[in-house]
Amino acid sequence: MKVFFSAEYCVGGSQYETLQKAGWIAASLERRPITDVEVLAPALLNEDALLDVHDRAYVDAIRTGKPRWLAEAQGFEWCDALWSAALASSSGAVAAALHALKHHSVAGSLSSGLHHARVDTGAGFCTFNGLALAGRAALATGAERVLILDFDAHGGGGTWSLLSGDEAFTSIDVCTYDFDRFSSRRWKNVLVTNPLTYAATIERELSLLDDAGSFDLCLYNAGMDPCELSDQGLPGLKQPVLAERERLVFDWCRVHALPVAFVLAGGYLSKRLDRGGLVSLHRETIRAAAASAPLEA
Repeated sequence: MKVFFSAEYCVGGSQYETLQKAGWIAASLERRPITDVEVLAPALLNEDALLDVHDRAYVDAIRTGKPRWLAEAQGFEWCDALWSAALASSSGAVAAALHALKHHSVAGSLSSGLHHARVDTGAGFCTFNGLALAGRAALATGAERVLILDFDAHGGGGTWSLLSGDEAFTSIDVCTYDFDRFSSRRWKNVLVTNPLTYAATIERELSLLDDAGSFDLCLYNAGMDPCELSDQGLPGLKQPVLAERERLVFDWCRVHALPVAFVLAGGYLSKRLDRGGLVSLHRETIRAAAASAPLEA
């Protein structure tokens, strides 16, 4: 299984996990490899590719830092490396989607900080919307229908704002925190407040998709911030439940012979969750993806 990552995903010395944790996870894969996982760097998108989703003024602001208020709209302090990190991370999301589509397989990227970004601004520690970029790239490569599963603690209102008007996209968004909520046809947003029903909700929503027709690709935004150890987590929602969620997602894709490209969404340090614990949570996604059986067309 191909997993995309480069050191450019990260901003050295940043206080923000979103700009650092990909490197922590990649280092853990070197120390403790997961069977059949190959980590490789994505080819970088050119700047014009970003304009498939974002407007010129916003892209220019991230590249130059001017105006500063726009360059920092997502919540990060701007620096030169932010442009490289946002570009590389988005490139990885696109690379994973195109690889999964081309090879009818499972692929991933250690990208995060994607689903709140809008056409003209960042938001919620998300700079460029790599999910929307990956979805647009998949359509340009021949996909006709793309499913987006977003299981972060927060709703992916940015992706909704960018793609929900396009009939090619369908989304199931299950969140545990009332932030960035939305509602529209084909874009279901479900708030879970009881940890005992979380896995069952995921299973139910996946089963309801059985009547939605076939898809050419699944983009999976795998957040670990619903974990009870996160400051914005759901009390009582433990790591084994999130591991079960990952098994449900990749098993469902396998049963439906659906190529899937995953990225890593929310996951943050707290007084109860150290770096090792955070990495362990995100490895659940990679482990479940790698363990899923080969797809059959």
